[in-house]
Amino acid sequence: VQLQASGGGLVQPGDSLRLSCVASGRTISDYGMGWFRQVPGKEREVVATIEEKGDVSYYSASVKGRFAISRDNAKNTVYLEMNNLKIEDSGVYTCAARNGYTSRVPVDYHYWGQGTLVTVSS
Repeated sequence: VQLQASGGGLVQPGDSLRLSCVASGRTISDYGMGWFRQVPGKEREVVATIEEKGDVSYYSASVKGRFAISRDNAKNTVYLEMNNLKIEDSGVYTCAARNGYTSRVPVDYHYWGQGTLVTVSS
């Protein structure tokens, strides 16, 4: 599975962004999907995950209530709707796929895309 994330950019606090992760090579319907964030000097951390059918999702405490993860298996795409962005949301956002159920641990994922940079600054 090849994954390509897009939708990042430079925004101000309070703004919104929608990230997309388009998969190719195989259908994502068999994969749990996750969005992860990494900032310089810190380990990659989970932001949100969504199960294969899209019926179960997880959010990190820092984004719960502001971000929404969704998937359209017919379009082989996973989204991350980011609202009320804060400066601390800045980082490189990457999508990943895992055979079967999702995990909050990055090393559990089998496929990774290139990230998209989100910068929140006033």
